[in-house]
Amino acid sequence: MDRIPRLNLINSLAGYKSANLIGTKSAGGISNLAIFSSVIHLGSNPGLLGLIMRPPVVPRHTYDNIRSQKVYTINHIHSGQIQAAHQTSGKYEEGISEFDACGFEEEFIADFAAPFVSGSRVKLGMSLVEEIPIQSNGCILIVGEIKIVRLPEGILKPNGSLDLVHADTVAISGLDSYHLPKHLQDMPYVSSRSLRG
Repeated sequence: MDRIPRLNLINSLAGYKSANLIGTKSAGGISNLAIFSSVIHLGSNPGLLGLIMRPPVVPRHTYDNIRSQKVYTINHIHSGQIQAAHQTSGKYEEGISEFDACGFEEEFIADFAAPFVSGSRVKLGMSLVEEIPIQSNGCILIVGEIKIVRLPEGILKPNGSLDLVHADTVAISGLDSYHLPKHLQDMPYVSSRSLRG
Protein backbone atom coordinates (compact mmCIF):
# COMPACT_ATOMS: atom_id res chain seq x y z
CA MET A 1 0.00 0.00 0.00
CA ASP A 2 1.03 3.62 -0.41
CA ARG A 3 2.35 5.31 2.76
CA ILE A 4 -0.70 7.39 3.77
CA PRO A 5 -3.39 4.70 3.21
CA ARG A 6 -1.19 2.19 5.06
CA LEU A 7 -0.66 4.66 7.92
CA ASN A 8 -4.42 5.20 8.21
CA LEU A 9 -5.19 1.46 8.04
CA ILE A 10 -2.66 0.41 10.68
CA ASN A 11 -3.76 3.22 13.00
CA SER A 12 -7.40 2.15 12.79
CA LEU A 13 -6.90 -1.63 13.21
CA ALA A 14 -6.84 -1.39 17.02
CA GLY A 15 -10.43 -0.08 16.98
CA TYR A 16 -11.67 2.73 19.20
CA LYS A 17 -9.04 4.35 21.42
CA SER A 18 -9.27 6.86 24.23
CA ALA A 19 -8.99 10.55 23.36
CA ASN A 20 -6.97 12.53 25.88
CA LEU A 21 -5.15 15.81 26.21
CA ILE A 22 -1.82 15.48 28.02
CA GLY A 23 -0.86 18.59 29.98
CA THR A 24 2.75 19.30 30.95
CA LYS A 25 4.97 22.22 31.91
CA SER A 26 8.58 22.72 30.84
CA ALA A 27 11.49 23.47 33.16
CA GLY A 28 11.21 27.04 31.86
CA GLY A 29 7.55 27.30 32.89
CA ILE A 30 5.95 26.96 29.41
CA SER A 31 2.74 24.91 29.43
CA ASN A 32 2.28 22.25 26.78
CA LEU A 33 -0.84 20.40 25.64
CA ALA A 34 -0.99 17.52 23.17
CA ILE A 35 -3.62 15.03 22.04
CA PHE A 36 -2.87 11.33 22.58
CA SER A 37 -4.83 8.19 21.73
CA SER A 38 -2.46 5.77 23.45
CA VAL A 39 -3.41 5.85 27.13
CA ILE A 40 -3.82 2.31 28.50
CA HIS A 41 -4.69 0.74 31.85
CA LEU A 42 -1.73 -1.05 33.45
CA GLY A 43 -2.95 -1.88 36.95
CA SER A 44 -5.30 -0.87 39.75
CA ASN A 45 -3.22 -1.19 42.92
CA PRO A 46 -1.38 1.10 42.58
CA GLY A 47 -3.39 2.83 39.86
CA LEU A 48 -1.08 2.82 36.83
CA LEU A 49 -1.69 4.09 33.31
CA GLY A 50 0.57 3.75 30.31
CA LEU A 51 1.19 6.32 27.61
CA ILE A 52 2.99 5.46 24.37
CA MET A 53 5.43 8.10 23.08
CA ARG A 54 6.69 8.08 19.51
CA PRO A 55 10.47 7.76 19.03
CA PRO A 56 12.24 10.92 20.27
CA VAL A 57 14.09 11.48 16.98
CA VAL A 58 12.59 14.97 16.70
CA PRO A 59 11.69 17.38 19.54
CA ARG A 60 8.92 15.86 21.67
CA HIS A 61 7.88 18.56 24.12
CA THR A 62 5.46 16.34 26.05
CA TYR A 63 8.10 13.64 26.52
CA ASP A 64 10.81 16.12 27.49
CA ASN A 65 8.52 17.82 30.01
CA ILE A 66 7.43 14.54 31.62
CA ARG A 67 11.05 13.44 31.96
CA SER A 68 12.21 16.72 33.47
CA GLN A 69 9.23 17.53 35.73
CA LYS A 70 8.07 13.96 36.58
CA VAL A 71 4.38 14.97 36.51
CA TYR A 72 1.69 15.41 33.85
CA THR A 73 -2.08 15.44 33.49
CA ILE A 74 -4.49 13.31 31.47
CA ASN A 75 -7.71 15.09 30.49
CA HIS A 76 -10.60 13.36 28.72
CA ILE A 77 -11.81 15.12 25.59
CA HIS A 78 -15.56 15.76 25.28
CA SER A 79 -17.52 16.45 22.10
CA GLY A 80 -17.34 20.23 22.46
CA GLN A 81 -13.53 20.13 22.47
CA ILE A 82 -12.83 18.05 19.36
CA GLN A 83 -11.78 20.80 16.95
CA ALA A 84 -9.51 22.58 19.42
CA ALA A 85 -8.10 19.31 20.76
CA HIS A 86 -7.21 18.13 17.26
CA GLN A 87 -5.27 21.36 16.68
CA THR A 88 -2.87 20.41 19.49
CA SER A 89 -1.43 17.72 17.19
CA GLY A 90 0.26 20.44 15.13
CA LYS A 91 3.94 21.28 15.41
CA TYR A 92 4.34 24.35 17.63
CA GLU A 93 7.56 26.14 18.47
CA GLU A 94 9.01 25.36 21.89
CA GLY A 95 8.05 28.71 23.45
CA ILE A 96 4.40 28.55 22.35
CA SER A 97 1.80 27.02 24.66
CA GLU A 98 -0.91 24.97 22.95
CA PHE A 99 -3.25 26.08 25.74
CA ASP A 100 -3.05 29.59 24.31
CA ALA A 101 -2.71 28.66 20.62
CA CYS A 102 -5.69 26.29 20.64
CA GLY A 103 -8.01 28.12 23.04
CA PHE A 104 -7.78 26.03 26.22
CA GLU A 105 -7.65 27.37 29.76
CA GLU A 106 -5.14 26.02 32.26
CA GLU A 107 -6.35 24.85 35.66
CA PHE A 108 -4.12 24.06 38.61
CA ILE A 109 -5.35 21.76 41.37
CA ALA A 110 -3.85 21.91 44.86
CA ASP A 111 -0.06 22.15 44.54
CA PHE A 112 0.17 19.83 41.52
CA ALA A 113 2.77 21.30 39.16
CA ALA A 114 1.32 20.21 35.80
CA PRO A 115 -1.64 22.05 34.21
CA PHE A 116 -5.07 20.46 33.85
CA VAL A 117 -7.53 21.42 31.10
CA SER A 118 -10.19 23.58 32.71
CA GLY A 119 -13.06 22.45 30.47
CA SER A 120 -12.36 18.73 30.66
CA ARG A 121 -14.78 16.66 32.72
CA VAL A 122 -12.40 13.86 33.71
CA LYS A 123 -8.99 15.06 34.94
CA LEU A 124 -6.12 12.91 36.19
CA GLY A 125 -2.90 14.07 37.80
CA MET A 126 -0.07 11.64 37.04
CA SER A 127 3.39 11.02 38.48
CA LEU A 128 6.10 9.42 36.34
CA VAL A 129 7.06 5.95 37.59
CA GLU A 130 9.26 4.63 34.79
CA GLU A 131 9.81 4.65 31.07
CA ILE A 132 10.25 1.47 29.08
CA PRO A 133 11.85 1.56 25.63
CA ILE A 134 10.16 -0.54 22.97
CA GLN A 135 13.11 -2.03 21.14
CA SER A 136 11.27 -3.02 17.96
CA ASN A 137 10.31 0.52 16.87
CA GLY A 138 11.92 3.05 19.20
CA CYS A 139 8.68 4.10 20.91
CA ILE A 140 8.64 4.56 24.69
CA LEU A 141 6.06 3.36 27.20
CA ILE A 142 5.61 5.97 29.92
CA VAL A 143 4.28 4.40 33.12
CA GLY A 144 2.52 6.83 35.43
CA GLU A 145 0.77 6.54 38.79
CA ILE A 146 -2.57 8.26 39.32
CA LYS A 147 -2.22 10.89 42.05
CA ILE A 148 -5.31 13.08 41.50
CA VAL A 149 -8.77 12.27 40.11
CA ARG A 150 -11.31 15.06 39.49
CA LEU A 151 -14.78 14.12 38.26
CA PRO A 152 -18.09 15.96 37.86
CA GLU A 153 -21.14 15.07 39.94
CA GLY A 154 -23.20 12.13 38.73
CA ILE A 155 -20.53 10.46 36.63
CA LEU A 156 -19.87 7.46 38.88
CA LYS A 157 -21.98 4.32 38.49
CA PRO A 158 -23.02 2.42 41.67
CA ASN A 159 -20.20 -0.10 41.10
CA GLY A 160 -17.60 2.70 41.04
CA SER A 161 -16.90 2.77 37.30
CA LEU A 162 -17.21 5.93 35.19
CA ASP A 163 -20.28 6.62 33.09
CA LEU A 164 -18.32 7.73 30.02
CA VAL A 165 -21.48 8.40 28.02
CA HIS A 166 -22.73 10.79 30.70
CA ALA A 167 -19.28 12.43 30.71
CA ASP A 168 -19.52 12.88 26.92
CA THR A 169 -16.03 11.33 26.63
CA VAL A 170 -14.87 11.02 23.02
CA ALA A 171 -13.04 8.11 21.38
CA ILE A 172 -10.66 8.16 18.39
CA SER A 173 -10.25 5.70 15.55
CA GLY A 174 -7.29 6.02 13.24
CA LEU A 175 -5.60 9.41 13.42
CA ASP A 176 -8.45 11.82 12.87
CA SER A 177 -11.89 10.20 13.32
CA TYR A 178 -13.76 11.07 16.51
CA HIS A 179 -16.69 9.13 17.97
CA LEU A 180 -19.10 9.19 20.87
CA PRO A 181 -19.73 5.81 22.49
CA LYS A 182 -23.19 4.35 23.04
CA HIS A 183 -23.84 2.27 26.15
CA LEU A 184 -25.11 -1.22 25.36
CA GLN A 185 -25.21 -3.05 28.69
CA ASP A 186 -23.39 -3.74 31.96
CA MET A 187 -22.32 -7.31 32.64
CA PRO A 188 -21.92 -8.84 36.12
CA TYR A 189 -18.51 -9.74 37.52
CA VAL A 190 -17.54 -13.28 36.54
CA SER A 191 -16.15 -15.15 39.54
CA SER A 192 -13.77 -18.09 39.27
CA ARG A 193 -15.48 -21.34 38.56
CA SER A 194 -14.22 -24.82 37.87
CA LEU A 195 -14.48 -25.98 34.29
CA ARG A 196 -15.68 -29.45 33.50
CA GLY A 197 -14.86 -31.06 30.16
